[in-house]
Amino acid sequence: MIPISVMVADSGTTSFKIKGRYGVGRPSGFAAPLRPAVTWNITRRCNLKCLHCYINAGEPDAYELTTEEARDVVDQMAEVGVPMVIFSGGEPLLRRDFFDLAAYAGGKGIKLVLSSNGTLITKDVAKRLRDLGFYYVGISLDSIEPGFHDEFRGVRGAFAATVAGIRNAVDAGLDVGLRFTVTAKNIEEIPQYVDFAVSLGVRRITFYHLSAAGRAQRLDKSWYYTPAQYKAFISALIEYAKKYAGKIEIETTLAPFDGIYIALTLGKGSEEYLKFVESAGGCGRKMISIYPNGDVYPCQFIDFYKLGNVRRQRLRDVLRPEAVAPFVETEKYLRGPKCSACPYKQYCKGGDRARAYYLTGDMFGDDPLCPIPALFK
Repeated sequence: MIPISVMVADSGTTSFKIKGRYGVGRPSGFAAPLRPAVTWNITRRCNLKCLHCYINAGEPDAYELTTEEARDVVDQMAEVGVPMVIFSGGEPLLRRDFFDLAAYAGGKGIKLVLSSNGTLITKDVAKRLRDLGFYYVGISLDSIEPGFHDEFRGVRGAFAATVAGIRNAVDAGLDVGLRFTVTAKNIEEIPQYVDFAVSLGVRRITFYHLSAAGRAQRLDKSWYYTPAQYKAFISALIEYAKKYAGKIEIETTLAPFDGIYIALTLGKGSEEYLKFVESAGGCGRKMISIYPNGDVYPCQFIDFYKLGNVRRQRLRDVLRPEAVAPFVETEKYLRGPKCSACPYKQYCKGGDRARAYYLTGDMFGDDPLCPIPALFK
């Protein structure tokens, strides 16, 4: 994650609530490679059919963890000091024991976050989430245009159901954030989207740069933005981070080069700004993902590099320094001509390793989406 608002305006909302105050020159120690935050994909079952779904969700996994096994996974998280678990899917609310598992994790002192498509967040569900002490609810909304969102998410009426879920969660007093997947087809509506998010009363927007895992492998190059589109996009985020400082925070993910752009423009390339980008973490550095069958990956998008399985190993044994080294010190492994020669590779870690793998065939190749060389010649 690159906390745009923190870098630009020294301001945060949800992130300060979860992690405590941090910023350039005082990076967060909330998570660490051997004590990561966990995105827990508790089910593959889903009621939507998103074109870019990284886990190819739909039907439940035949080897999904049982309730007893899932409770044991929570115990394993507690053993290593996991600070936060993000319940994800599929659609996590479709797992019948979701609330039981959330209550169990919360009882272990692990902070609770939900990642949802929002369509199932009724007033009653929102109240239960609030009563369980969820710190944050992230809901996917990819456009202010209902037609585009419905097409992208694969189900007619998804936009209306998602917005209703957002309103229910906000009305219940939950901290709510929107997740927006950035593509060439919706990148230019950012100004209208941010204003719409503010009108809904949400506290955060996370912009997910389109990765290439799962169903996204079927998308052609027309879905990926150009450097010119990127420059307009990141410039807009910088201005909105200033405009709405303290009211709503803006962050991005799957693109540490966003932090490099800000470090080079606003930070004038200072080591303090660059070190902050490095400290922001990413796949395998400050986070991991556990899939429905117990497989452990550096994050939910890197499904081609398995670290282990919590059915057969304890999480503390999966998280060995040598196992996560390719993601903690990625700069030592990069071999693409662009990323390996980049002067900022120590801080950026080569961008998104899933895009490198699926679009170039090499996990340590170049991230084709990185615009830095084109913008800073």
